[in-house]
Amino acid sequence: MKAYIFPGQGAQFSGMGKDLYEGFPMAQELFEQANDILGFSITDIMFEGTAEDLRQTRVTQPAIFLHSVILSKVLGSSFAPDMVAGHSLGEFSALVANETLSFADGLKLVAKRADAMQKACEAKPGTMAAVLGLEDAVVESVCSQIPGVVVPANYNCPGQLVISGELEAIDRACEKLKEAGARRALVLPVGGAFHSPLMQPAREELAAAIEETPFSKPICPVYQNVSTTAIADTDTIRKNLIAQLTAPVKWTQSVRQMIADGATEFIEVGPGKVLQGLVRKVDAEVEAHSASISQ
Repeated sequence: MKAYIFPGQGAQFSGMGKDLYEGFPMAQELFEQANDILGFSITDIMFEGTAEDLRQTRVTQPAIFLHSVILSKVLGSSFAPDMVAGHSLGEFSALVANETLSFADGLKLVAKRADAMQKACEAKPGTMAAVLGLEDAVVESVCSQIPGVVVPANYNCPGQLVISGELEAIDRACEKLKEAGARRALVLPVGGAFHSPLMQPAREELAAAIEETPFSKPICPVYQNVSTTAIADTDTIRKNLIAQLTAPVKWTQSVRQMIADGATEFIEVGPGKVLQGLVRKVDAEVEAHSASISQ
């Protein structure tokens, strides 16, 4: 069974999507539609912008979404998922790919999400840190003992967990985690405390937009970050999508569940190769690779 997986923030690079735009009339049409929906030329930034330009949340999230979704459409009949999943932002790409959301509605929600998260970051500064070489339970225990807000945010693979929260709490947690035996506890260059309670204002703003957006019956189940199980019910998909902003991304658990449910091949759709690397660290036996247009 084929599992198609969609990357999140951090996978962007200058020039992303340009080959699709130049090689496929359908891709060019979708990119131009995206420029109209967003009200600015995101293609100019994607194709010619600097790394700094692409790092702005309001650009990064739609750019990765567009690269992933348009690639899935260009794949045509070879895109035949038995299941889909996305890492954080990638969940929106996955929901367009499995036809729960239309292209335009998915992009509008991603743009709203990026804007709401940017505002939440500015209202309450926070950050994230990558913790390597500890069991999840140890990281959870240390976080629970630190004053202030600091929580597990991304369960990426065994031995790699990202924490999120207030600046001072993250610094203290990193010290304690190193004392507990972490190989590394490194503060990341991100704009805020994603997937933590500090994103509550963004969650409320996004919830209103999600409730107004039509959701259709998907062509295959989605394994959502919050639940980690196969979901095809649109009401549940909505609830999980809203909860995702303040809840952890349970990627390790989702991959394990997809494998338990029969996934034998993981195909990453979008920029970068981060997710296929994480999949291999969860299970070295499973096949994982990038989607290629020549499929």
